[in-house]
Amino acid sequence: MNAASRQSMPSARRIALHVLGRVLGRRQPLDDALKAAPDVGVLSPPDLAFARHLIATSLRRLGQIDAVIARCLDHPLPDKAFAARNALRLGVTQLLFLETPPHAAVSETVDLVREKPFRGLVNAVLRRVIREGAPLIAAQDPARLNTPDWLWSSWETAYGAETTRRIADAHLAEPPLDIVLKPGLDPESWREKLDATRLPLDVLRRYGGGRIESLPGFEDGAWWIQDAAATLPARLLDVRPDETVLDLCAAPGGKTAQFAAAGARVIAVDRSETRLKRVHDTLGRLRFEAETIIADASKWRPKTPVPKILLDAPCSATGTIRRHPDLPHIKGPKDVSSLTAAQDRLLANAVDMLAPGGVLIYCVCSLQPEEGEARIEALLGSGAAVTRRPIRREEIPGLPEAMGLPDAITPAGDLRTLPCHLAEHGGLDGFFVARLGKKT
Repeated sequence: MNAASRQSMPSARRIALHVLGRVLGRRQPLDDALKAAPDVGVLSPPDLAFARHLIATSLRRLGQIDAVIARCLDHPLPDKAFAARNALRLGVTQLLFLETPPHAAVSETVDLVREKPFRGLVNAVLRRVIREGAPLIAAQDPARLNTPDWLWSSWETAYGAETTRRIADAHLAEPPLDIVLKPGLDPESWREKLDATRLPLDVLRRYGGGRIESLPGFEDGAWWIQDAAATLPARLLDVRPDETVLDLCAAPGGKTAQFAAAGARVIAVDRSETRLKRVHDTLGRLRFEAETIIADASKWRPKTPVPKILLDAPCSATGTIRRHPDLPHIKGPKDVSSLTAAQDRLLANAVDMLAPGGVLIYCVCSLQPEEGEARIEALLGSGAAVTRRPIRREEIPGLPEAMGLPDAITPAGDLRTLPCHLAEHGGLDGFFVARLGKKT
């Protein structure tokens, strides 16, 4: 590391402290808090990447970190020491998980602590962590410590103890980057250009870091970013050229891009102007076209019913924890309960928009059955004019049966991907997908 980088690191750490406080104190999403952080714009790209990695690792390993801190304190920290506790968390993260040189981790962390009474304490605890931290970490149960009780209990009930542990283990690793090529491009040549691996699900996966904008083909619109599991809902809708498709709750735009790439007439609907701008930006870079509408998809209607609809409903997003380690700390059981009512409203309106004989895909990037299977059963039980169209294994040939895990195709014929599916390739986001047909 050069001298300039060393001088700018304290700024990155102070921004990390600010953002960690926002996430844990105000339940603000990590990326939103980082974007709004004071002086974040002055950070160089490497320092910004360091700050985000530091925050994300602290959140991903928070249970372990707090257990180490508790063992290295003679007395619990008072509530007023919120900022000092977060500084300690960042320091422990650097010492035990980021392999930061001890002198840098300690001195820069102590500099973050503004309250003089706690500066000496932070220094002493971190020096004790240097001596005792490694064996403490080695004796821990990372999967259990880093998973909140409500999530662990929910997943055990839904998937069993062994699968729950494998899900939690998958959340401990930094996720790879999945890339979807535009049609007509040679996957093998782009695999080489992007230093990527070809997944069985026909997606390129990069395991290295680096800025997305700097990768070959980004500026030319040759590809877009989309987790391999997130490509499946649009694929299962089987949209044909010139066919009209509604993409409801469309942001950030990966599924819209899939439909446009297939030659469909796409109507992308989202209630957030800011989020819909992301769809615009993605389509513009890819040189794709779609009609975009700012509207509440639980109330909006097209002029005439349409043959194909994809509803990617707002949800707790617990299937994306490996990409968003802040989620377990900003979401709770009450969030899931409040979301299910909105999902029911969206589903009911989507059914009304669907033409007789048409197909509706409902999906959520959630591991919570209340947001997936239970919503479809409630819809079917309400007498809605749809029937389930079971998903067949041959439709997802790149997703093999996983030994010791629930099959991705549920007994009812829905799709349920788990973070521990395709573990040998780096896992998947957790998705629930159901396919429904409108009665004629």
